[in-house]
Amino acid sequence: MLVNQAVITGKSAAKGRTPEEIDQIRAVLRSRFDDLSSEYEAAVVENHKLRLVEIGDSAGDDQADSGSKTAERDAATSLLRTLLDRRTQAEHAMARLDDGSYGNCEGCHNPIPWERLEIFPSATTCVNCKQNRERRAG
Repeated sequence: MLVNQAVITGKSAAKGRTPEEIDQIRAVLRSRFDDLSSEYEAAVVENHKLRLVEIGDSAGDDQADSGSKTAERDAATSLLRTLLDRRTQAEHAMARLDDGSYGNCEGCHNPIPWERLEIFPSATTCVNCKQNRERRAG
């Protein structure tokens, strides 16, 4: 299997990994973490610019202007939160790789299907456990 350019063999993504495979997976996760960190830093800068413009340019705003600025601020805040969450997921996946639990579901402890890890290398649950969590949360 290929996880974002890292070769992963077999159906179980957790056990029986060679040191080379673990290094490849770690490199993919580290690259993902670094990319998300860069995106986050750029979004922080843009958010800061947006706030400076908002502070300096709010005199005479009508309701539409205020609403538009609020929507932009909410979108920027949501983006920051999403990037932080995704970065935390990549960091958690690297920790799971280090402790040997990477590729096993945190809910049922069964191996996460390799197809899921190929699409989402930071996955910590199988599809069934993820759906159950979302149903309970919603």
